[in-house]
Amino acid sequence: MRFIKFGVLLLSLSASYNSLAQGNINYSFSQLGCKVELINNTLSVGNNLIRRTWKWNDGNIISVGLDNLAAKKSLKLENKLADLNFGADSVKALEGTIRAEFVPDSYQHNQHLKVSIQYKLNDLEIRKVLNVYPDCPAISTEIYLRGIVSNSFLGQASLTERTSNVEDYKILLQANKMPHVEELAITGKHWKVKAVEFFDATDMNNTLVQETKVISYWFDSFLRGNLLFAKNLETDAGFFFLKEAPNPKSQLQYPGGDFLAGAGKFRILGLGVDSADVSKETWLKAYGYTTGVYSGEEAKGTFALRKYQMLKRPLLRGRDEMIMLNTWGDRGKDTRVNEAFCLNELQLASRLGITHFQIDDGWQAGKSGNSAYGGSFKDIWSNPNYWKPDAKKFPNGLAPIVKKGKELGIEVCLWYNPSVQNNYNDWEKDALAILGLYKTYGIRTFKIDGLGIPNKASEVRLRMLFDRVMKESNWEIVLNLDATAGKRGGYSYFNEYGNFFLENRYTDWGNHYPYWTLRNLWMLSKYLPAQMFQIEFLNKWRNQGKYGDDRFAPAKYSFDYLFAISLMAQPLAWMEAANLPEEAFLTAKTIKKYRLLQHDLHQGRIFPIGEEPDGRVWCGFESLKVNKGYILVFREDNKEPSKLISTSLPPGKKVSFKSVLGDGKNFDSVVSKEGKVKFTLANPNSFAMYSYTHN
Repeated sequence: MRFIKFGVLLLSLSASYNSLAQGNINYSFSQLGCKVELINNTLSVGNNLIRRTWKWNDGNIISVGLDNLAAKKSLKLENKLADLNFGADSVKALEGTIRAEFVPDSYQHNQHLKVSIQYKLNDLEIRKVLNVYPDCPAISTEIYLRGIVSNSFLGQASLTERTSNVEDYKILLQANKMPHVEELAITGKHWKVKAVEFFDATDMNNTLVQETKVISYWFDSFLRGNLLFAKNLETDAGFFFLKEAPNPKSQLQYPGGDFLAGAGKFRILGLGVDSADVSKETWLKAYGYTTGVYSGEEAKGTFALRKYQMLKRPLLRGRDEMIMLNTWGDRGKDTRVNEAFCLNELQLASRLGITHFQIDDGWQAGKSGNSAYGGSFKDIWSNPNYWKPDAKKFPNGLAPIVKKGKELGIEVCLWYNPSVQNNYNDWEKDALAILGLYKTYGIRTFKIDGLGIPNKASEVRLRMLFDRVMKESNWEIVLNLDATAGKRGGYSYFNEYGNFFLENRYTDWGNHYPYWTLRNLWMLSKYLPAQMFQIEFLNKWRNQGKYGDDRFAPAKYSFDYLFAISLMAQPLAWMEAANLPEEAFLTAKTIKKYRLLQHDLHQGRIFPIGEEPDGRVWCGFESLKVNKGYILVFREDNKEPSKLISTSLPPGKKVSFKSVLGDGKNFDSVVSKEGKVKFTLANPNSFAMYSYTHN
């Protein structure tokens, strides 16, 4: 971990704007290749890979250039409006200031340049924070608001259905008046555009990624999603937008779409804020975004995006890597949880090679709405002892459980459900309860469940809760944010606090099929880091009768195979270890081998390869590093013992593959000119993980 002293420069530009415009004052700050410069009313921010330039405009910056320095391609911009625009162009910005600092490596951050721009529009203060990471082709932007604002500034306009003929320009005028948080008005008509929408609430959804592809037209396309890729078909220059907000179905003040994409004009819509949310006293965080550059095929865009995503939160071996056992997957609920049960589970977890044991709902004195004994999530804090260990189940508190875990090398973790009463008005009590468990027992990983974010007040208080526990634990606490139900944060929001518990699946209900889980991770990993998800594997011996002779029943697969589905993510043993047969513990050999390479595997950029899993194809993942990496392949239930699979390996390279897990054998291969490699597995429903090197 590198810790670097940072410098700070603060320059007020409101009084000296004219002299700056005349070139009498030059302002520049740089460190580790990241640089900010303000000269003669032109602001420039970037690094060795990307540079953005703006007209200063007293802080209400207007984009004038976006350069891909690595590819030596520049996007010429013709912006007339400020990047952040509320549809009130006549209001002049005032009191613009800029501040730059270099943020060092820490448990919270990877090192980066932070540029804060602050200005006023009438009585509304606006702060934009630009974050630039070394060797990263993207710049992220955070937006904060404070003050008094009229509805004309933040009214959430939305596009109506377009039924007019081409001579009717009203729809174009309507689009121009829509509030937006980012705009790139780029020369050129020929753009290939893709928007990517994600879905959580996985109790109800089993396809979590949806792509929409368009070719830009004179009229704007109104697109949904957290991601947009756009490539100029004449020059191959491309860029992407990442809207750092909940998934569209859960966004606040949603205007009906996230992007407007037309012939050379691209906008991000939706702040997630209404005028009434803004106050004079405190800064309010709106939805942010990241803009990045690439050139060539879309894979270059996803690589550039992944570089940024992996820098957003440090992935630390001792804090973030985990192979977790959570017993809720066997549907015993809170009927089994007690001291003796947990001590026995720890012993069995140790035999299996587990690193983290999480006690789900039932450890606490209060009875939740999911309790087998009846309970409620309402008025949690009417019982001040709700979040203390149940004295009957744990007469000695959690100390014996934590002690046994330490002896076995297993970290004990807990489930927690913040009180939703009055828009999380009791957030501080929840923060103190979590911190109390952290300080008393050293427990630092908490599954956060039961969230609902219906309004900005709820979001703000949840963020205060999370920030408080992070700050007071020096960012040692990890939150497993449950994404299974409700209106929550999606995958690109609140993602600085830990990982995502992706889905509940149960053999009891017959809604667990291994290829479904593999497919969900495979689809998500194209656009999101697999490392940030907890992916479950279940006890395949339970409830076999519920599946009959189903070709894809869990029992048709080896236990090693089920575990392998989770390797690129954070594996979650969703079961009671006491219910496993003796043969299950043979998988400990695979798990313990995996532990030795888990962190190195997750240091790479992980992407899907092969076909989309459907139970009958060849599929897998690659983890890309410089001149080395890992490839995980699955031969699902098919009759092909060998398969040519497209990879990101350089064509023509001789690559040495070493089998590290599963049924593969060592081999050398020359990558075809299409980037394909031939993999062989003798049996259906088998897998192999390889490490590889090449020059």
